[in-house]
Amino acid sequence: MALPRPVGRSVVAAVALAFTITAGAVVIGGEDGPGRSPSSSVAVAPGALRGADLDRGVAALQTHLRDQPRDFGSWATLGTAYVEQARTQGDPSRYREAERALDRSLELRPRNDAGLAGRAALAAARHDFAGALRHAEAALDVNPRSEGALASRIDALVELGRYGAASRAAEEADARRPGVPVFTRYAYVRELRGDVAGARRALSLALGSGSGAGAGSGSGGGDVAYVATALGQLAWRQGRYGEALEQCGKALRADASYLPALECRARVWAGRGDTERAIRGFREIVARAPLPGPLVALGELYEARGERGDEAKARQQYALVSAWVSLARANGVNADLDAAVALTDHGTRDERRAALRAARAEWGRRHTVHTADALAWALHVNGRSEEALPYARRSTATGFREASFLYHRGVIEGATGHAAAARRWKSAALELNPGFSPTVAKAAKETGGAS
Repeated sequence: MALPRPVGRSVVAAVALAFTITAGAVVIGGEDGPGRSPSSSVAVAPGALRGADLDRGVAALQTHLRDQPRDFGSWATLGTAYVEQARTQGDPSRYREAERALDRSLELRPRNDAGLAGRAALAAARHDFAGALRHAEAALDVNPRSEGALASRIDALVELGRYGAASRAAEEADARRPGVPVFTRYAYVRELRGDVAGARRALSLALGSGSGAGAGSGSGGGDVAYVATALGQLAWRQGRYGEALEQCGKALRADASYLPALECRARVWAGRGDTERAIRGFREIVARAPLPGPLVALGELYEARGERGDEAKARQQYALVSAWVSLARANGVNADLDAAVALTDHGTRDERRAALRAARAEWGRRHTVHTADALAWALHVNGRSEEALPYARRSTATGFREASFLYHRGVIEGATGHAAAARRWKSAALELNPGFSPTVAKAAKETGGAS
């Protein structure tokens, strides 16, 4: 079930950390071509290695490989599963285990497409997007229909800011291997162009394929949870809180432990002003996966609530972000964008300066709307608003409707003397998603709007 072809050329942008760390599904395994022996003999379906089944799948693969240590396909699947564990559970140490497993797969069978696609997924997770593209292309040279490689190629091109090439890669992947991983990436391409309705249609197709025959990466609860969460996140970004809760509920009925769905639901509660429920939700999430996005959200909820002891609780969450960044870097992850996003608003003076250096470094590697926003905001917070303005304008240039980008541009426009533009952009942010930030929402209520 292929997607309808777009009219014109799509512009693709990067996923915030968090989407990059937090929103794409890692596709596991390869495809056996004619005359090739099966790449894996262990009965672990790739689509099962998500959500609640991920840890069980990893355990099954480990047991299998103790008995069959030369099964190169299972080593590749295990390595990519470790990548998914690191990405979803906030444990960067898994990346080194992934690297060892993938190296073993390629030692046993050089140039096997599952191992190369796994290396692409690992490189992308570590934010080495040039490396991810190189490994994905190598895998596609071996197997042009490798689902993992097709997906990783799109992701890498998006994150490198090569939007036209990413759009073409999404269309090519849809033609070669239509299924949930491709559909969801295609949807993000449409959203980042400003085509929210098109993104919603593509995700609805993905949800249908994920719950029945034809899902390229497997079917069942894992795919339903993943795609329904993507629909919920899309609705959240557009301020459609009821729809977001409905989709997150669908995801959690498919997999009650799926962290991205739990996070999406907690963000909706926060956006609606249900602070106590949102705090409980985020506390559960960070206890399981202390990733920068949820940690910052929980800290801001404490700030917005403002009860006795909340300021110290907020600082504790932000300190954990710094600890995560250090751990990530120690395990080969380029965490510059994560550091810039989290610490620009919530770090010490020295950390804000470090955040600006990190944002500059990331902009030097890739020009995306997310890196443009991060650099613009870091410049502004460090007192360099005139220098920030071109980047703020670039962050909103594709039509991507992200409330924080719109708000940042409004603040920077105001700081550089463009009062009418400042009101327009801040109002647009609050009209789009009035609860996108607990602290901004509180300030807006106190001042009576975006002025």
